[in-house]
Amino acid sequence: MNTDTPDTHTASPKNAPVHKRLSRAARWRVLIAVMIAWLPIAMDMTILHIAVPSLTLSLQATGTEILWIIDIYPLIMASLLVPMGTQGDRIGPRALLLVGLAIFLVASLAAAFSPTARILIMSRALLALGAAMIVPSVLAIIRITFEDWKERAMALGIWGTVSTVAAAMGPLAGGLLLEHFWWGSVFLINVPIILGILPLAAILLPKPQVKTRGSWPIGQALTLAAGLMATVYAVKAVFKQGASLLLCGGALVCGVTLLTLFVRRQLTARTPMLDLGLFRLPAIRVGLVTALVVSGALAGVELTIAQELQFVLGRTPLQAGIFMLPIMAASAVGGPLAGRLVVFGGLRKVCTLSLLAAGASLAGLGLTSFHDAGWLVALYMVVLGLSLSIGLTASSIAIMGSVPPEKGGAAGSIEALGYDLGAGLGITGFGVLLAANYSSALRLPEQLRQSLPHSVADSISDTMVAAELAGGEQGRAIAEAGQAAFSAAHSTVLLSAAFLVCLLGIWVFNGLRNYNPGEQGKA
Repeated sequence: MNTDTPDTHTASPKNAPVHKRLSRAARWRVLIAVMIAWLPIAMDMTILHIAVPSLTLSLQATGTEILWIIDIYPLIMASLLVPMGTQGDRIGPRALLLVGLAIFLVASLAAAFSPTARILIMSRALLALGAAMIVPSVLAIIRITFEDWKERAMALGIWGTVSTVAAAMGPLAGGLLLEHFWWGSVFLINVPIILGILPLAAILLPKPQVKTRGSWPIGQALTLAAGLMATVYAVKAVFKQGASLLLCGGALVCGVTLLTLFVRRQLTARTPMLDLGLFRLPAIRVGLVTALVVSGALAGVELTIAQELQFVLGRTPLQAGIFMLPIMAASAVGGPLAGRLVVFGGLRKVCTLSLLAAGASLAGLGLTSFHDAGWLVALYMVVLGLSLSIGLTASSIAIMGSVPPEKGGAAGSIEALGYDLGAGLGITGFGVLLAANYSSALRLPEQLRQSLPHSVADSISDTMVAAELAGGEQGRAIAEAGQAAFSAAHSTVLLSAAFLVCLLGIWVFNGLRNYNPGEQGKA
């Protein structure tokens, strides 16, 4: 049996968990509670994608507004994850989790009843604040509760399953809701879940979980959040049509300067907010990059497929969700399976092979026409869901096993940062790639071209809004031109994602060549 598996770690006395060791039954009750708390967060990452066509037409949102509605969530969340994770290590992840759930509840109600695209963007920003408190708290509670690495591997496998299944369920749940209700229902579904879990979490979760000595350096937290936000904004904004290079350049310089100041402060401060020594561990580095690349590729791919199914093939939101069902079913198996595979095969082999399999399935989808989707497309989706679930869960097992319990929030926030930053940048990057190919492929009837606004060629959503406003034969001609252009452009996105994921698999194999489980817990 390969010994490339996480080792146990005994916390130092001054930062040891202050609660008594829970019984086995109590530990699994805690896991159930945090998994229910995690469910709406995971679903919210993808459920909106299926609702994009509906809310685009309902709110008359532009392509830029749609991108911000989707992107503001991972942008704000990514900026706050590390500060919130380190705060959870100080006050205890239980308290932070409960506050985050309350904020997420209020934000869900605000988003569901947003009358305009701008208010929806602000509501999504508030959702991100709540999520930034919940995500590292969930991972920290798992790290603290499960001290035995075998139990922790299984718990993280279940967490990985809930994450991937909930994300895959997002389009299906959204499709079911949109079949009978308005687009706001995709946010309203969070309300009963949170109302049910808040009292349950307050009762089941022991308090406090872990208390690290020292105050929370709010100045360092604000510096990091502002630096991340400015840098990511600059990268995203520069690709937009009509973007000001002066503004983007200024934001980039400001962001990089703030991040540099943050790093220097962590190296010299007596009480740094974040232990940069975590990044010396191969598992931390590989896990962060894996989360960044894979989540970015998947976000762009899922949004592309959702738009093609509805705008091009004329599927209803429910039918589009059912189309993606094989990913959900396969993801349910991958999480628990990952823990066993890492024990017997080793982290390096499991992560590498799973990423290469995911890249191959993405390439297969890119070369297949969805007009004639059959068993082969379903097979590609099954392989994609299974392989990514195994690979990402294996990375989570390594990351959370690499740190002592009192740093569980920081490690969890680093991992989640990769997911959310990757999703935000992925949607922007692949959105720009898709838009460029779409614009060049769009062939509007000559007699209509002069009367339509220039923005009609920016995205298929802009084209469909113009088609609905034109109506009649003209509207049908515009819609058909947009559908043809999108079909020609979608394979570029899928094949690009396949290339990135395969390249990542090769890099992971090289990056973990000196991986030593004995390093774990010494950060």
